Amino acid sequence: MVMPPTAISQAPGFVGRPTRRVDGPLKVTGRAKYAAEYDAPGLAYGYIVSSAVAAGRVLAIEADAALQMPGVIRIFSHADRPATATADKAWQDEVAPPGHPFRPFGSDEIHFALQPIALVVAETYEAARDAASLVTARYEVTQHRVDLKRERATAYDPPEKRAGIPPPPAPRGDFAQAYADAPVKISADYVLAPEYHNPMEMFGTTVVRNDDGKLLVFDKTQGSQNVKAYLAGVFGLPEGDIRVVNAYVGGAFGTALRPNMSAVLAVMASLALERSVRVTLTREQMFALGYRPHMEQTVSLACGRDGKLLAVHHDAVSGTSPFEDYQEAVVNWSGMLYACANTKLSYALAKLNTNTPCDMRAPGATSGVYALEAAMDELAHAAGIDPLELRIRNFSERDGNTDKPYSSKALMLCYREGAARFGWSRRQLAPRSMREGNELVGFGMATGVWEAMVVPVTAKAILSADGALEVSTASSDIGTGTYTILAQIAADAFGLPLERVTVRIGDSALSAHPVEGGSWTAASAGASVSLACAKLKEQALARARRMTNSPLAQAAMEEVAFTDGRIALAGDAGRGVSLADVLRASDLGHLEEEASFTPDEKLAGRYASYSHAAVFAEVRVDEELGVLRVPRLVSAVAGGKILNPKTARSQILGGVVMGLGMALHEEGLFDHDLGRLMNHNYAEYHVPVNADIGDIDVLFVDEHEDKLGHLGVKGLGEIGIVGTAAAVANAIFHATGKRVRDLPITLDKLLG
Repeated sequence: MVMPPTAISQAPGFVGRPTRRVDGPLKVTGRAKYAAEYDAPGLAYGYIVSSAVAAGRVLAIEADAALQMPGVIRIFSHADRPATATADKAWQDEVAPPGHPFRPFGSDEIHFALQPIALVVAETYEAARDAASLVTARYEVTQHRVDLKRERATAYDPPEKRAGIPPPPAPRGDFAQAYADAPVKISADYVLAPEYHNPMEMFGTTVVRNDDGKLLVFDKTQGSQNVKAYLAGVFGLPEGDIRVVNAYVGGAFGTALRPNMSAVLAVMASLALERSVRVTLTREQMFALGYRPHMEQTVSLACGRDGKLLAVHHDAVSGTSPFEDYQEAVVNWSGMLYACANTKLSYALAKLNTNTPCDMRAPGATSGVYALEAAMDELAHAAGIDPLELRIRNFSERDGNTDKPYSSKALMLCYREGAARFGWSRRQLAPRSMREGNELVGFGMATGVWEAMVVPVTAKAILSADGALEVSTASSDIGTGTYTILAQIAADAFGLPLERVTVRIGDSALSAHPVEGGSWTAASAGASVSLACAKLKEQALARARRMTNSPLAQAAMEEVAFTDGRIALAGDAGRGVSLADVLRASDLGHLEEEASFTPDEKLAGRYASYSHAAVFAEVRVDEELGVLRVPRLVSAVAGGKILNPKTARSQILGGVVMGLGMALHEEGLFDHDLGRLMNHNYAEYHVPVNADIGDIDVLFVDEHEDKLGHLGVKGLGEIGIVGTAAAVANAIFHATGKRVRDLPITLDKLLG
């Protein structure tokens, strides 16, 4: 496995400085290997055959013609598969929702279209693909359910709550009476189409079977240790017999949080055939995975003539699969973001014949905050108050759901600095009041919010005799820049240039780390690396003190500096020793320490912690043609200490672009007669491309965070998307006077 060396030589002092990605040279030269790019002697290839129906049973798999194809080794299906675990618990990974996890080939039952029904394994990928085209199935078809609007009447409160996802809090005050008595009120329905993650790298798994029967699994995942434990449980393997590596991940956005069908099927085939096997999904099959769920929401808001909120009601119904109760925190944001004494929040699920939805960048918040922030804009219009001013008047210093103060909250700075950068003061209050030529101009804004989380992580630091430093933890880098920020933290700890630091992540054999998600990796993994380096420095100094005639014999840690491979008295670089000499004197080839970061539960119990943003968007709409563009957008973010402004900005840019996709482009379209997704390709499932994106201005406001950990960091991977769709939708209303509540906002909806 190739680990990324650092290609850029800079002076120490990297944390807080814009620094290029240390893994960039490997990626742009093609030397960074992804899951489906590893080779092995005698590698066989698997190709999945997908169900043509959305609900029913497989009566028979017709595979004789495929078996006669040259190079075909075996065809697996529910009727011909190795034994796997029978208990649900063995199939539940660490982020699984309640229910009965999907088991590929577990039975003849069909739950959703494109469900895998067979796996053709052959000597080459081409042979497996061609043979798969000859596999057919006979079905007993039953009535499918894919229309959320129709199934909303069957919605239910999930009896078992998903771990880590708080259910809606109990009502407070008297919403009904406050709403009835309020002088200004609005109520509206907001609909979100299902969205699909669609990272560039498709899912693939390469299982390398060693001579001793142990498996080395190269998998596209956000959690190597999660996949390892899952596969060991499903196939009854000793955990020492399996290792999972995910050194590089070509985007995931949450779809790789849970183990994927390619991993299960590749390991199944490898164990049965006693050889190495690779399984990759097609782009069409990528649409059979989890997705941001189809959702219908109702938001009712009321305020006084002064704009102060008097009543808030938010109800959401979200689609889930027939076999699991996937849940998100969707409506909770409406109870915590603004000050209001009377709230009522409710959330329910409806069973649909789809695979289980899965977390997609800021799950729950992206959907729920869209509805809340669009409704806030509608309330501002009804009250005749500037939308930004309405939010400022309802600013809250405490989490309304828990009544806890915030660990830090620089949202007001986001409002003010973002508005100044954007030029919000030029906005005229009335819709359709701003234009340039034949284009209507609209200014819209919205608030963004996402949880600032930290989780337990363990890391290791190793100092070599030549003065090089290696830090490691089983984290993942899905494009966020984890390699780089961990290298920065370690380099600063020892006063080393970046090229002297190696970061090892993406391997289940490394120190404990949960799945990478929730924007907790920088704060948590960074803290554990920092602690491991601190322990290693203590050990190095202790050994330096014991050296013969050591100039550091009486030195305390606060009296020395680690710089350029040396430990010296602070302010007197000549009085010190080299780290190489320390190791030689100790007769050691290296020094090693491991440390764990654990969140302070007492502080977590006293404070609410969130990242915040204020998003400002300008849209222009051709008055005659309805053609819409977003020439510029400002995202002002409060994310605690910024470790690397360059990679941090990239995260916000990516989130904003995905938010624009949600607002204007992305929409999974189902044929309700067939129960099948129709646009399962890049040609018809539209995502924003370069021509769709105008100027995106990202600014980070000053925010001091001292309760989440000693680094003072809040996650940035998700805050960039939250609020973006609402800001764009609100700007469209301001430009046109037409409120479109059904995302995405496409030309037909503007003209209709």
